[in-house]
Amino acid sequence: QVQLVESGGGLVQAGGSLRLSCAASGRTFYTMGWFRQAPGKKREFVAHITSSGGNTAYADSVKGRFTISRDNTKNTVALQMNSLEPEDTAVYYCAGGSTRYSLLLRTTTSAYDYWGQGTQVTVSS
Repeated sequence: QVQLVESGGGLVQAGGSLRLSCAASGRTFYTMGWFRQAPGKKREFVAHITSSGGNTAYADSVKGRFTISRDNTKNTVALQMNSLEPEDTAVYYCAGGSTRYSLLLRTTTSAYDYWGQGTQVTVSS
């Protein structure tokens, strides 16, 4: 059974930091990504990383503030979030994809086969 389990969400003040973790079990993935969904909005891309760790991509809104990393020995992916803003408030989802889609397609939800249950991040002003 394939599972993705996120942890590390919570409440933080603007300007603070949080580190999200996602543990995958049951299989490994070529691409692992983070997406987020705020109330009343569509799920949006945050960051993704390939299995080698050499290729990463970020949404413009988080570039320079968030860093994605993965540990293939533990089958985990992390998202370090710094300088958090109230606009970052959302449920954050970890996702795993096996197909080697293009860099652009991997910013879309359709490139991912498995999803975690999500973890809430709330940034207060």
